[in-house]
Amino acid sequence: MVTGGASPLVVLLAAAAAVLVVLPVSPASALPAGLPDIKPPFPNPWSAFKKLSGCHFGDERRGLAKLKDYLWHFGYIPEASSSGRFNDLFDADMELAIKTYQSNFGLRVTGELDVATVTQMMAPRCGVADVVNGTSTMGNSSAVGLRGRGLFSYFSGSPMWSKKTLKYAIATSETSIDMATLSLVFARAFARWSAATMFSFTETAPDADADITIGFHAGDHGDGSAFDGPLGTLAHAFSPTDGRLHLDATETWVADGDVTLASSADAFDLESVAVHEIGHILGLDHSSLPDSIMYPTIAPRTMKVNLAADDVQGIQSLYEGNPNLEGAMPPTTSSRVMDMAAAVALSRPRYGLVGAAAAAVGLALAL
Repeated sequence: MVTGGASPLVVLLAAAAAVLVVLPVSPASALPAGLPDIKPPFPNPWSAFKKLSGCHFGDERRGLAKLKDYLWHFGYIPEASSSGRFNDLFDADMELAIKTYQSNFGLRVTGELDVATVTQMMAPRCGVADVVNGTSTMGNSSAVGLRGRGLFSYFSGSPMWSKKTLKYAIATSETSIDMATLSLVFARAFARWSAATMFSFTETAPDADADITIGFHAGDHGDGSAFDGPLGTLAHAFSPTDGRLHLDATETWVADGDVTLASSADAFDLESVAVHEIGHILGLDHSSLPDSIMYPTIAPRTMKVNLAADDVQGIQSLYEGNPNLEGAMPPTTSSRVMDMAAAVALSRPRYGLVGAAAAAVGLALAL
């Protein structure tokens, strides 16, 4: 029983008010007029897109041409005119492309470059296109209702392997990772898929007759899809039965150890990316489900190696399933890809301000 002085309720409410006064708030003058304060979670070739936030149909702003090139690379926008160069006008093609992109990634479909869309576009990702010949290859919520299936998808024509025993070879000419470590990483990555199917995978020498060839490359490496340096595009692979799997040699790859503890903030887990690309090798295209292996993007310092139910359903709908598979292992907390839009929102001062004040008031009311 309190016999004198201010009550705990009054003290805590005063503390809440103090929080509102003390916590820093970014001044409006720190932001360009009309633009939200986007802070990219990591630097990459696409970080300049943050300056385009707020753009919509009819706008003309420097940098939109580069964003159009990004959308073209991943299949969302037609090729540039005969001049071979995109312009900086936010035209109807760009608006439609952004709507398709937003639909594929489960974002609010506005056709505008809002915070969530720009942030998602800056995320490191697989180089395989999401749209082919004007048709989205990614599953989405409407596809579930129409076709009664998951969010996985296949390449055009659903190409597949006719044999169940596949040999793979690893070339090491452009990476410093030793061969023994690479062999272990890729053996684990292939095992993820063989556990869900009747495939068996065997490593063979690089000069042997391999069905799948794995290589590290930098920049233009002769397949029409040049890598862009650290971050940006991490890897790409080709549909059956091409068998090529390429990784960007300039990335900071973690092949041994826990990537979540990597000293570099821009480190990527090699096995996680390899499992995704092997999905392409076997015939799966991208999925709209963030927890699936076949989701196009992955954040640095993220381990994501377990097939989700969507991945298992997709591969078993294309090939015979492994009767001994008990089910896909659910992704652990460390293997989930962070919601980039939420990460940006939570980094803003107003969330800390409201959260701290609410916590103090809530504690007071509980007394």
